[in-house]
Parts: sequence; structure tokens; C-alpha cells
Amino acid sequence: MEQIRNIAIIAHVDHGKTTLIDSIMMQAGIFRENKLVTERVMDSGDLEKERGITILAKPTSILWNNTRINIIDTPGHADFGGEVERVLSMTDGVILLVDAAEGAMPQTKFVLSKALAQGLKPIVVINKIDKSDSRADKVIDDVFDLFVSLDANDDQLDFPILYASGRDGWCTSDLANRKNNLHEMLDLIVEYVGAPDVELDKPFAMLATLLDSDKYLGRCLIGRVEQGSAKVNDNVKAINLSGERVESGRLTKLFKYEGTDRIPVDAVNAGDIICIAGLAETSVADTICNVANEVPIKSTPIDPPTMSITITVNDSPISGLEGKKVTSTLIRERLLSEAESNVAISFNENDQKDSFEIGGRGELQLGVLVETMRREGFELTVSRPKVVYKINNQDQKLEPIEEVIIDVDDDYTSTVIDSMNKRKASMLDMTNIAGKTRLVFKCPSRSLIGYQSQFLTETRGTGVINRLFDSYKEYRGDIASRRNGVLIANSTGNSVAYAIFNLQDRGIMFIDPQTKVYKGMIVGEHNRPNDLEINILKGKQLTNVRASGTDEAVKLVPPRKMSLEQMMSYINDDEVLEVTPVNLRLRKKYLDPHERKRAAKLST
Repeated sequence: MEQIRNIAIIAHVDHGKTTLIDSIMMQAGIFRENKLVTERVMDSGDLEKERGITILAKPTSILWNNTRINIIDTPGHADFGGEVERVLSMTDGVILLVDAAEGAMPQTKFVLSKALAQGLKPIVVINKIDKSDSRADKVIDDVFDLFVSLDANDDQLDFPILYASGRDGWCTSDLANRKNNLHEMLDLIVEYVGAPDVELDKPFAMLATLLDSDKYLGRCLIGRVEQGSAKVNDNVKAINLSGERVESGRLTKLFKYEGTDRIPVDAVNAGDIICIAGLAETSVADTICNVANEVPIKSTPIDPPTMSITITVNDSPISGLEGKKVTSTLIRERLLSEAESNVAISFNENDQKDSFEIGGRGELQLGVLVETMRREGFELTVSRPKVVYKINNQDQKLEPIEEVIIDVDDDYTSTVIDSMNKRKASMLDMTNIAGKTRLVFKCPSRSLIGYQSQFLTETRGTGVINRLFDSYKEYRGDIASRRNGVLIANSTGNSVAYAIFNLQDRGIMFIDPQTKVYKGMIVGEHNRPNDLEINILKGKQLTNVRASGTDEAVKLVPPRKMSLEQMMSYINDDEVLEVTPVNLRLRKKYLDPHERKRAAKLST
């Protein structure tokens, strides 16, 4: 058997995990010299490449001094924390990456707490050490305090420290003796992280931790072999956490990882991180094992969803014109498959099976799911996100509270504090870090829905806001809504530049001229708190009078364009977002004005 080390790289979003893995793979000789390699090679999905974030955890593998190092790249965004929680069970150690300027951030605290709870010993890497505002000594003190606050044991507190630049591909344990490679990190992984604690002489068993799909292989289950060994064509069974049989089958294909590739192998042993094909029903948290085994492998419970959206079929007047997958049956099947493969997503439906409530960790995670379905050809209607409440033993209503860390310039501090106070947030800390003020709040999740765009406006785009679920606390009462009313189209057709020009004084437009609109569609934001119906189709009356002073040039203000997540958080409870492969449209839930009035009366 070859020597194996299994590690995960964990960090806050944008602290350089995927870029560091690029450098590790390059220096380990994974890529041939003439191979064209893109940046962040582990971010293979279209959305990951576009947004520059890791959404799905992915394993890779390198060979270093006769030791196989399996490395798992994990998401940094709090919304995808469910991925991190699952993959830590496959590892025997973690590299905790911390930005040399930003220091320990909310997601650093979250992923570290999960790693420490599983007894893993972290290696701390202070990354981006070459930044001009680097403050390594203070960051190390903060990280140590974080370890103590998370009840780390003595072994975990005695963590090794490396200073690195993942982008430039070097690290060192002593800044006075700077190296030009990552060899010290790789040697430390082999020396400090223990070999997998597994049992070779027991029957084969592995926990399915990640679910992937391949157009040639079908469903692929990824996990670590906990005990025994297996060969291609072995008969196995899958059992759930209760020990009940899910299915029986054959291991038609076995794969290990080398760099970014899956390599077919004939046999696997305990400690290997592998990919299995050939099982149709088995899912995440199921145990794949020898037919004689009856005991399931324990799986780490995942934190429950804190936010949900309702997805229904698209019932607008132009539904079915832009997408091919429009029926509730197709939407239901797709959402069920997502809930099966993504344990951080929950699925509920109504009695008619035509309205589906999807729970997740936050707006970004739910937005990524909707965007993925949109690209697959689905048309659907999405409601405003709402938080998931709980009732405790004293019949008290509990709501999710988030820890919010905000870095802003001093000029905008008072504005942000005032804005957070209106959201019933309580301020915990205020410090000066690297020329900016860092504010720490505890704030109800529901009051932060849609705050991101307002925050960027308040800080002129210079502020950074990070959020992390903290706990469920007693309901903090009603929070005043701050949004203006909307401009609603009163007829169906194509918008006219002349009409938009004359209506610009009423508010900000969301659409360009010659955009297809329908009655009840939201085309802009009103300057006042009330909704206003407008005629966006009204063209200029043509006359035979021509004089230099009578014709006014049509000058249009550019419309406000919003992303899918911004649109989801912008709408009110009586509005929905229409999603098609071609367009995103805001609209009223009831298109007819009389129905809207009737529904408003019933709701008061």
C-alpha cells in the first residue's frame, strides 16, 4: 500500500484556496510543461468560473516524495457550508488559510469550528503575505484567540504556522528566510498530518460524501474507503443511516484522482478517496459496503436551512416561449434530485404538487440553484426569500440571527451603524484594521435580505460585508420596510423610448426601449412609497408640423440592471420573479389590478 495523506483546504471566501492548489499542482508536476492551464483550475463549473467562487467541493491528488496527498478544495462562501461539513469527514487534517490583511473572518470561524469538533489538527497558513497592508503578527494572535474561543484542545492549539503567497507559489516558516517554492508546506503535510485511521482487515465499507454526475458514467459517488478493500465488479450494497438497505449492485467502475483527472483503477484500499459508478439509488450519507456488513458509517449532521423560497410554474402571458422545461412535473423532478445530492437544501411541496418550498443557507445558494436550472432550460416563478422560523418548548417564536462583519472607510461608519440599528442589529465590536473600521453585529437574517445593494450604495462601493449564521434567538419584532413602490405596466406590447423618456421623472427604469412587457409586469421603481401603473407603450403623436423648436431629443437614463440574487431580494411578498433561459422579469403575483386590490384587502 502507498502512503496516504488526506487533507482539506478551508478558508473564508477569496482568501486564495483554489489559487494555492493551482501552485501546489504545478510544483508537484501534475501538468506537463507545454500544457495550457487556466487560473483556478479546480473551479470547473461555468458559474464558478464566472463568479470567481468555489461552489462545489472537489478532490484532487498529487504524489510527493512517494506519498499520495489527496487534497479537497472547499467552498469559502457561508451559503455553501454544507459542502465543507460533509468533506471534512474524508480528511485527517486541514490547512486553514487566512488572509494576511483581513485576518480571521466569519467563514474562517465556521469552517474551523467544524474541523476542531471532528478532532482534526490544522496547519495555519497566513496567505497573501506580500500584500502592502499585511499584518501577520496581529493575524496570528487573532487566529490563536479564535482557536481558544472554539475550545480547541492542547494538540490543536500547538499548530504550525507558515507564511505564503499562493499566487506566486512560495511559503516559509520564517519570513527572514524566504523560499521560492511550496516544498516546506508539502513536507509539513506529510510529517504533521497522520495517515488515515482505517482498518484494512475488515469488510469493505465507505461513506458516500459527494454526489457527482457524468454524461458517460451516470451517477458518481465520492468518498473515503473507511475499511477493507474492493475490486471492480465486486457485489456491494448500500445502507442508509438507519441500517436499512437502499439497493444492491456491482462496482462497475472504480476511480482514484490524479490532478484534475479521474483515473480508472482495478482495486481500492482503506484510506483512498475514490469515485464509484454503477449505483442508481444510493445518495449522500449512505454507506456502500460488503454484502455481509450491517453497520452504517456515522455521518456528520448538517446544520439546517435558515432561508427558503417558493418555486412554481411560470404562469405569465408569455410563458413557454423562451424555455423548453415548463411543467411542474419537470420542475419537481429537478428539485428532488437537487435535494438528494445537496444535503444543505430542503424540499417541501403542497398537496397539489405544483408549489415547492426550497430551503437553503442563504440568498446566494438559492440563487445559484435557480441560475443553474435557468441554464438547463427551465422556466419558473420564484418568490421573495423568507427566513425559516422555529418554535421552542415555551412556544416562543425563534428566528435565525447572523453574525455580520463589516469593513468600511471611516467616512461611512455612522451611516452603516444607523442602517444596521434600523434592522434591529446589536453591535458587538468596533475596531480599526488596516486603515478601515471593522464593525461586528448580531442581526436578524430577515432584515438583511436585500441589504447588500443598499450597503454598496451607502459606502459608495468601498465597503465589504460578510455574514454567517450564528444561532436561533427570540423573535425581535416587526422591522420597517424601506423600499419604494414600483412602476407597473398597464398593457402588453413592446416598450417605447418616447414613453420611457416622459416617465423618467416618476422613478428609475429597469428596462430598455423595445423590451417585451405585459400587463402587471414591474418595469421600474417609483419615487414614492406607493405602486403606480404606467403606460410604457405610448408613442409620440405624429403631426405634419416640423420646426426646430418643437421636437425635443429623447435622452434616456440607463436602466438599473440587477443580478438574479438582487432581483430575488428586491421583490415584496406580493411580487414574484419570472425566470426563463433568456430573461429575468419582475412582476406582480396578480397581474390584474382588481385581483391585486382584492388580495391586498384579504391580507390586511
